[in-house]
Amino acid sequence: MLTHNALAVIYSLGIVVSTCLLFYKPTRAKVLILWGFVILLFAFEYEKHILEGLKEQTINSLITERQSVKIEYYVTKILTKAVPFVLPIIGWVLVIAGAFYNRIETHIFKIIDRNV
Repeated sequence: MLTHNALAVIYSLGIVVSTCLLFYKPTRAKVLILWGFVILLFAFEYEKHILEGLKEQTINSLITERQSVKIEYYVTKILTKAVPFVLPIIGWVLVIAGAFYNRIETHIFKIIDRNV
């Protein structure tokens, strides 16, 4: 049975494993994977613990004198919709790019060599 923090445990395990592999033999691909798991863990914790407090704090600091529905609308949309949507995408793109880094790098160098 999965706990409600199973994803956080998996992402943390990915961070630990990729860090150990980086100490053994550092490569760019492993750095991409490490940063991907760090961003995925941050995205998980952001949605679970950071989101509401950050939204309220940002709205309170931006709206000081009079109520502004427009500012509140945009802050709410960005912090509650855009950031939770974009962070996991960035994290998974980095993990996948790290996993296929050698193929991607070889392909890019072939394209560059053809054009030169």
